[in-house]
Amino acid sequence: MPRQVFDNILGTIGHTPLVRLNTITSEIEATVYAKVETFNPGHSIKDRMALKMIEDAERAGLLSPGGTIIEGTSGNTGMGLAIAAIVKGYKCIFTTTDKQSQEKIDALRAFGAEVLVCPTDVDPEDARSYYSVSARLEKETPNAWKANQYDNLSNSQAHYESTGPEIWEQTEGKINHLLVGVGTGGTITGTGRYLKERNPGIKVWGIDTYGSIFKKYKETGVFDKQEIYPYVTEGIGEDFLPQNVDFSVVDHFEKVTDRDAAIFTREIVRQEGIWVGNSAGAAIAGMLQLKDRFKKGETVVVIFHDHGTRYVGKMFNPEWMEKMGYETVPGPTARELIRNKEVVDVVDVMANDTIDQAVTVMRENDFSQIPVRQNDRIVGSLSETHVYSRIIRDPGIRSQPVESIMQTAFPFVDIETPVTLLASMITPEEPAVLVRDFRADKVYIVTGYDVLNAI
Repeated sequence: MPRQVFDNILGTIGHTPLVRLNTITSEIEATVYAKVETFNPGHSIKDRMALKMIEDAERAGLLSPGGTIIEGTSGNTGMGLAIAAIVKGYKCIFTTTDKQSQEKIDALRAFGAEVLVCPTDVDPEDARSYYSVSARLEKETPNAWKANQYDNLSNSQAHYESTGPEIWEQTEGKINHLLVGVGTGGTITGTGRYLKERNPGIKVWGIDTYGSIFKKYKETGVFDKQEIYPYVTEGIGEDFLPQNVDFSVVDHFEKVTDRDAAIFTREIVRQEGIWVGNSAGAAIAGMLQLKDRFKKGETVVVIFHDHGTRYVGKMFNPEWMEKMGYETVPGPTARELIRNKEVVDVVDVMANDTIDQAVTVMRENDFSQIPVRQNDRIVGSLSETHVYSRIIRDPGIRSQPVESIMQTAFPFVDIETPVTLLASMITPEEPAVLVRDFRADKVYIVTGYDVLNAI
């Protein structure tokens, strides 16, 4: 057995194990293996491409000694860059979004990185987005280099050179299906391209999330902004087209709900004893949705991108699962409310409508609360009591835009949310929730009155 001795921690990147899944995949006739990337030093697959991007930048003269690495990251790429930066003597400044787990942010700071947290629910072009902030920092920071994991093709090349060959060797070339959650696109593109060069018959399945544009773009070639809305699942999906996503490599994209991704993240640990993160849960949920595509005698490999320690405050926290409506409890779900026609499709007002127009819509529909929309996004809400109190105080505001007095947006919940959990979400401060049927692409509004009738 070779001695596992390395000059520094970077030598331990790659050569991760392939582990057979036995319980959570019991409904699948094929043999399923997980490529468990938590064995990398930064506990994620992103270590591979972080090191490759840095070393390619060094060779190209883009990153010089004592320089600063800038990047927008959901956490894992930042960790890989931070580890390499410590060994190589660079500084790091990262931007991330406010939907990322606090554990990820704290981990980056533990490795000496400066981390700026930016809002999730803005367009990529918005000056506040983590993409735009990182671009600005690159210009403002002396001797800086932005890794740009989305468009830097060293990302996908890293997986072409390492992840793909490892899987081919570990399966002795018998792999039939590769299944990967898709974010930057580097893993699925590089790994899938290598494997298809060895065997063009291998099918490559991409796991996408509702709120992301990948699936529709693959199937229609249309970049549809109507597909974009905030989602909870971390590490997969995008609201733009990264250059590292080669759609010709991916045979099919399968969308998975936030709720299913969260539930199966937890189930992987409970059923297989493998502690992995949110994108792994999405991948398993997607695999089970695709189970009829995998035949007896075939070999399926699914990528487990990162470690569960980064989600202790989320999927592995029962209180968070309950608050989000993801906890599985007995009783009727929001679907039953809608099936019984006790709720109606959402009617909303625009942020630039006048308050008088909003009052008219609420009166005509007999609504006590209504969502507020702007540029195809739900950005706020209005309640009858709030509008009434503001008009009584100042009748002149009737001609002002709704956005001048709107309240916070109603939260979105999955249509499979148990009614008992809905009851705890509806409060005087948040008198309604928006129930999304992802597969039917419909949204309904549920109030406390609807829930009271159901229970």
